[in-house]
Amino acid sequence: MTEDLYFCYESMNNSCPKIIYPPMIRILLHIFFAVIIVITLCGNLLVIISIAHFKQLHTPTNYLILSLAVTDFLMGGIILPPYMLQIIETCWYFGDVFCKIHLSLDSTLYTASMLNLSFISIDRYYAVCRPLHYQTKITTYTAGIMVLITWSVSAFVWFGMEFLAQEILGKDYYYENVACVGECVMLTEAASTISSLICFYMPALIMLLMYQKIFHVAQKQAQAVHSIACNNVQSENSTSSSKKERKATKTLAIVMGTFLLCSTPFYVCCLINPFINYSIPPVLIEIFFCITYLNSTCNPIIYAFYYSWFRKAFKIIFVGKIFQAHSSTVKLSTD
Repeated sequence: MTEDLYFCYESMNNSCPKIIYPPMIRILLHIFFAVIIVITLCGNLLVIISIAHFKQLHTPTNYLILSLAVTDFLMGGIILPPYMLQIIETCWYFGDVFCKIHLSLDSTLYTASMLNLSFISIDRYYAVCRPLHYQTKITTYTAGIMVLITWSVSAFVWFGMEFLAQEILGKDYYYENVACVGECVMLTEAASTISSLICFYMPALIMLLMYQKIFHVAQKQAQAVHSIACNNVQSENSTSSSKKERKATKTLAIVMGTFLLCSTPFYVCCLINPFINYSIPPVLIEIFFCITYLNSTCNPIIYAFYYSWFRKAFKIIFVGKIFQAHSSTVKLSTD
């Protein structure tokens, strides 16, 4: 592929180089990102409407899923479009202020996703490992507190890091350390490394340990239920409830696994790049960074594949039955 080299701002000496891709490549990139954005917005909007509308889905676990869907929806609607244009144009044309806002929102939403998944792992831990305490420990009020903590902590940490850093370091420091005009990057490499440790590696380790414990207990429970093999109704109800919780846990573990699969390559690069004299090609880092956004697209697809309640809710919304009286009380699947 041949590339012509220009500059983002031809009249400025410190302008970033601009790559003009061939028309076919540009068209394919536009189509690819447009499809990703549409799927992300529509899929997560369906999850949001389903959980918000149908009363059967008003459970603590689903409220956490709702918070995650809102995060993914905002990612697709606010973060992806400017990023798409930056990738295609190879320049940032939205100014320094919006760059800081975009970076802060991006980091806030990503951190919110991590915290949402962390709280979901706690919810699943109590559902599987402490079933007798689940109803009293994980309530709607508890889920609300989790959601409040998720969004307030994420916003405070990242907007504080991006905007207060300039007040501490000074605006001159910022402009002196920006490589060229026309890029939108985090203030310092140190901030990038610290954020990787605090907002990715630590929560990821906690979630992996939590799910390892969950699946160990779930396996023991399944063996115990199989060995008892009681025929009374109470045992059947208990077994059905246990299977339901294990299935939900498995589905949400797949969501977490997809998140880690999409994010790990980028954050591994962020961690090791300073130690290898930044020898990782920027194009490769950009590709890995782009893959992190695909997680927001994948989650609704996972729900549609594993949750029959989501598929039924989708059908009701698609045919317009959601506008009928008492549609919110429709019985959906209990999986």
